[in-house]
Amino acid sequence: MAFDHVAAGRRVMLQEAAAITSMAEALGSGFAQAAELLLACKGRIVTTGIGKAGAVARKAAATLASTGTPALYLHPAEGVHGDLGAVTPDDVVLALSYSGESDEVSRILPTLQRIGAPIIAVTGNEASTLGAAAVLALDVSVEREACPLGLAPTTSAVAMLSMCDALAMAVMEARGFTREDFALYHPAGALGRRLTLRVADVMRSGDQMAVTGQNVLLRDALFAITRAHAGAAFLIDDEGKLTGLLTDGDVRRVILADRDALDRPAHTIMNRSPLTIAGNILAADALSILQESPKRPGEAPVIDAAGRPVGLLMIKDLLRCGIV
Repeated sequence: MAFDHVAAGRRVMLQEAAAITSMAEALGSGFAQAAELLLACKGRIVTTGIGKAGAVARKAAATLASTGTPALYLHPAEGVHGDLGAVTPDDVVLALSYSGESDEVSRILPTLQRIGAPIIAVTGNEASTLGAAAVLALDVSVEREACPLGLAPTTSAVAMLSMCDALAMAVMEARGFTREDFALYHPAGALGRRLTLRVADVMRSGDQMAVTGQNVLLRDALFAITRAHAGAAFLIDDEGKLTGLLTDGDVRRVILADRDALDRPAHTIMNRSPLTIAGNILAADALSILQESPKRPGEAPVIDAAGRPVGLLMIKDLLRCGIV
């Protein structure tokens, strides 16, 4: 009989989920005190741990740093060989050890205490060496590991990760960390572009935009579209305000139905209520507007506060800029 991988995977996930639920229900004043200690820190949050706990500690430092709380990871084995010099009395140490008795972590505790940096323990054993050295201990004890042998840190590692994420997010929210702040620390990649790139950075303007009076002939509007290598022309009134949109597709369909249509005024076939993008919003938000429109247009005029067209936003340009 073939081994049921799905059942095994589901068992692990459900067991780990149950452990996190139980931990969440038990969360109390100690967690709040830990969060306040991180918020009040004048230096950096120094995370430390070894093995799987060390991997979680690295991730915790990265999460804190990227959400407005300066943090770094200290390898405990390197700490006793000089790296403890990175810790100051203004820092707070977030020390992770499920047993609370990891040799490498235990060896740096006396020096951390002499330095004067308060220690928050993330451990499954509050009565351990680590728990005794800490000003606060966050309990991440679990009934059993998801490992069928009960040996590999699985449920315990997930519990540590969840506790550290909860701390980081609570502090982030209390700090009033915004999308703009997040963008400052994530300038690269698709995420950075989604948070920083704006319509003005992507839209076509100037000679790349076909703008013409609403009373011109259809043939002249078509020439304007061709000259700009655009997919549409913006028709404006005497005050320069957008009155309608005429796409090259609209022109082709009209000509197929009436060969004399090129001599008709453009405003007679323009779209009088096109989808528009108002202001210099995020490019990602503009893409959502285009994609969520029932008509799914391939382009849209960008208009200023007075209703004047200032740019042409094309969905292919938005996709090409790498925000998705």
